[in-house]
Amino acid sequence: MTLRVAIQMDHVSGLHIAGDTTFALGLAAQQREYELWHYEPDAMSLDEGRLLARAQPLVLRDEEGDHFDLGEEKRIDLADMDAILLRQDPPFDMNYITTTHLLERIHPDTLVVNDPAWVRNSPEKIFVADFPDLMPETLITRDRKAVLDFRKRHGDIILKPLYGNGGAGIFHLRHDDRNLTSLIELFEQMSREPYIVQRYLPAVRQGDKRIILIEGEPVGAINRVPAETDSRSNMHVGGRAEPIELTDRDREICERIGPSLRERGFTLVGIDVIGDVLTEINVTSPTGIREVKRFGGQDIAELFWDAVESRLSHMAR
Repeated sequence: MTLRVAIQMDHVSGLHIAGDTTFALGLAAQQREYELWHYEPDAMSLDEGRLLARAQPLVLRDEEGDHFDLGEEKRIDLADMDAILLRQDPPFDMNYITTTHLLERIHPDTLVVNDPAWVRNSPEKIFVADFPDLMPETLITRDRKAVLDFRKRHGDIILKPLYGNGGAGIFHLRHDDRNLTSLIELFEQMSREPYIVQRYLPAVRQGDKRIILIEGEPVGAINRVPAETDSRSNMHVGGRAEPIELTDRDREICERIGPSLRERGFTLVGIDVIGDVLTEINVTSPTGIREVKRFGGQDIAELFWDAVESRLSHMAR
């Protein structure tokens, strides 16, 4: 297929391409000779019923520091695209949610990946609660007393923003840590949203496994090991990626959640597994595919575009 593809993303100049999944997807699309367009979320407009965007033709190169060229800006009708990649990073705020409402107006006639309505309705730290037997003990609340009671029951806890990303604002609090109330006050001042509290999993010291699924099937994994001085395993805050194989438990988790992913139209998903429990289901802009390939795993970007082409072929019938 020859496809016209627009990527809704944060500006391409800010990518760290060695580990960036959006870059890998774009590069694979370019190798298939797709026509690529780049636009930022704030460049979208619903103008008299048409969903338009100020976009630029995009050319990518796998060269750190010189990885892109952008052509002349043009206002394009997004309905004229064959596919749109919804790849901007959170925060998952009202601006993000509004973009999903706008994209929903052209999907599925123009295929938006992942499905914008289900992205909106599947926040990563809430969607996982559909599978309570797979996840650690978890509390979502703004009730201080509920948090204090939760810590009494479980000892060491993790406190983090409900709609955060990339490891920002994650705190490991021991059972006798006196900072809990102050941190709750800080969270209350920063946002009107609830926050999430989970039982601390000591197994995180051995790594937080990122498993990539295409159309609900696992296709690769990496292990992200936190730095000695940090409780977070996210790679851009110092976590170290290493190769790892899927266990029987990992496959059991994927088999359980796979039907829900397919029902919601999620082509590309990244789940996080610590020890033998599921902690997040990432559907907005999951990462990890470049690391999988670097460690000798499958070329997930190619599998992704195979899946997109398959979807478009079925839609055309």
